[in-house]
Amino acid sequence: MAARTHPPGSDSSSVQDYVKTIYSLSEWRTEPVTSSRLAARLSVANSSVSEMIRKLAELGLVAHKPYRPVELTAEGRRLALAMVRRHRLLETFLVQDLGYRWDEVHDEAEVLEHTVSDTFIDRLDARLGFPSADPHGDPIPTPEGAITLPDARPLDSFDDGHAGRVTRISDEDPQLLRFLAAEDIGLGSVVTVLARIPFGGPLQTRIDTGAGPRDFSFGDELARSIWVESVGEHAGCSLVP
Repeated sequence: MAARTHPPGSDSSSVQDYVKTIYSLSEWRTEPVTSSRLAARLSVANSSVSEMIRKLAELGLVAHKPYRPVELTAEGRRLALAMVRRHRLLETFLVQDLGYRWDEVHDEAEVLEHTVSDTFIDRLDARLGFPSADPHGDPIPTPEGAITLPDARPLDSFDDGHAGRVTRISDEDPQLLRFLAAEDIGLGSVVTVLARIPFGGPLQTRIDTGAGPRDFSFGDELARSIWVESVGEHAGCSLVP
């Protein structure tokens, strides 16, 4: 396979982190990517974000106007997906071959993704059997940068009686992942929404686990972090607006 090239200046780890984060913030949700959202996700000052955005614009990786959201250019998206591919394949390798838990892999992959080549990643992909998703259900881009998101929605968007299979869980909070693992809730779990407790109460559900079905209440943060695909007669049904 021919080596993939990236624009001059894009070999900086900070540049790579920024374009990957911009992509990640807009991958599953439609909210605009603002400087404040970037600063919060990367735990840096707003002034640092503004300076980096100017640099990314000079490199042709983002399109940005003052006080407007940040958007990746075609070149920026290509670099972002290359980094996403590295990150998710490395996470898969750490879990599948090295015995890491799914809550331990993010930080390790963050370091490793800047130290390996595209050739290494392509060979790792083959070694792993060309997985389509990482341990959290996030899709893995192809070497050409193609990516297909599953037809999934956050659990809190389903109406009463709707059933879905967990297909993706946000890996933003390791404690959340550890909690779900302890509760035997993970990818493939089938969840049926039973009722919503009024006035901001939890979402009551029934979950089919390896130990059998059981009732479970999801708070807002959990319900927003778990993404499900409709199953059976509910496939294609309408969701809560």
